[in-house]
Amino acid sequence: MNNKEKGDLGECIACEYLLEKGAEVLESKYKIKSGEIDIIAKIDNELVFIEVKSRSNIKFGTPSESVNYKKIRKIVDTSKYYILKNNLYNIPIRFDVIEVYFNENKINHIINAF
Repeated sequence: MNNKEKGDLGECIACEYLLEKGAEVLESKYKIKSGEIDIIAKIDNELVFIEVKSRSNIKFGTPSESVNYKKIRKIVDTSKYYILKNNLYNIPIRFDVIEVYFNENKINHIINAF
């Protein structure tokens, strides 16, 4: 399985996890020219922008450690565009990271990650 396939699988697992927790998934793989957001969901009346990171092992660090400043900036900018385009000004927002550990069959949901 290549990295794109692993990423797609991790995002599917994260979507299933969110749906089981009662979230409403609004968008998956939301892309604009300047950036991408893996999942946009509504959880407890909050608009949540979610970055999904998957790993088979932690040889190179935990999944969330790969969400660096440059990636955060792109997610924030893309979320601003999404809010503007959909007129979602008066809804509380947050940014989460979902870590998917394939070998351990484990998910770690980091709320308000940045």
